[in-house]
Amino acid sequence: MSLYLTLKWMHIVSSVLLVGTGLGSAYYMFFANRSGNVQAQAVVSRLVVRADWWFTTPTVFIQPATGLAMVHMAGLPLSTPWLALSLGLYVLAGLCWLPVVWLQLRMRALAQQAADAGSDALPATYWRYARWWEALGYPAFVAMVVVFYLMVAKPSLGF
Repeated sequence: MSLYLTLKWMHIVSSVLLVGTGLGSAYYMFFANRSGNVQAQAVVSRLVVRADWWFTTPTVFIQPATGLAMVHMAGLPLSTPWLALSLGLYVLAGLCWLPVVWLQLRMRALAQQAADAGSDALPATYWRYARWWEALGYPAFVAMVVVFYLMVAKPSLGF
């Protein structure tokens, strides 16, 4: 397999891990938060943090490394409209993701403290963090869906 195809394979697999882990984590955290079960929230928030470290974090670096290498090999300028928009949306998703990581760490700690104390409710701070976590997740996910479209369709965009 050529270097370009190896990079393309790595780029595709890492994009699936990045978006798939994010969507899966969001799904489980969203519904665990609505379950009212502090033990479930403690377990799910711990696993979501773990998934982010194990899967999302490496792919955050693999994506631009492989993508930019392929762009260079293909001789495309970064000003190519679909590519520039993709990079901008990737940065937007990353800017949403960084505070989400901090929020998840705090939510995990709060949920674990409540579970260890045998509490059947989480503090108001947890719910404030959860609202921010969710609000930041939507634009990040939409940005990545648009990036997928741009990567596949490579539209001219007319500018």
